[in-house]
Amino acid sequence: MEVRGQLLRFALVGAVNTGTYYGLYLILLIWLPYVAAHVLAFVLSMIGSFFLTSYFTYRTRPTWRKFLLFPLTNAANFAVTTAGVYLLVDVWGMGSRYAPLIAAAAAIPITFVVSRTIMLRPDRQTGRPAASPSGTPEPVQNPAPSAMDPAA
Repeated sequence: MEVRGQLLRFALVGAVNTGTYYGLYLILLIWLPYVAAHVLAFVLSMIGSFFLTSYFTYRTRPTWRKFLLFPLTNAANFAVTTAGVYLLVDVWGMGSRYAPLIAAAAAIPITFVVSRTIMLRPDRQTGRPAASPSGTPEPVQNPAPSAMDPAA
């Protein structure tokens, strides 16, 4: 049941992240060219997504190692959705308007696995697993989002 709960929380964080990105993009667009607004909104929303994923989805403490590896979840998502759009449109003849939505939905489980691997990997300094054998994440020890543990 815990993995199912994590997947649900992961999808919810994804929805919040998408809304955050879009809101930031629209605000930044007032002052910046659209590419700069996109990049800055993307980076800021990904940072927020990291903390939400850490504290809310997996209930584990953030570390610098996890923070630096977290962009791999976006890389996995990009690879799967790009391949999915290509397959849906060019191979299976689907219209290009809806293909990205289907590809994005198909990417959720793969992105979840990559995210879970990064966020619940054992801490190298203590040797303690980030989750118990039953799959229950280790409790957050320092809930202050600005204090990332330098360990790992």
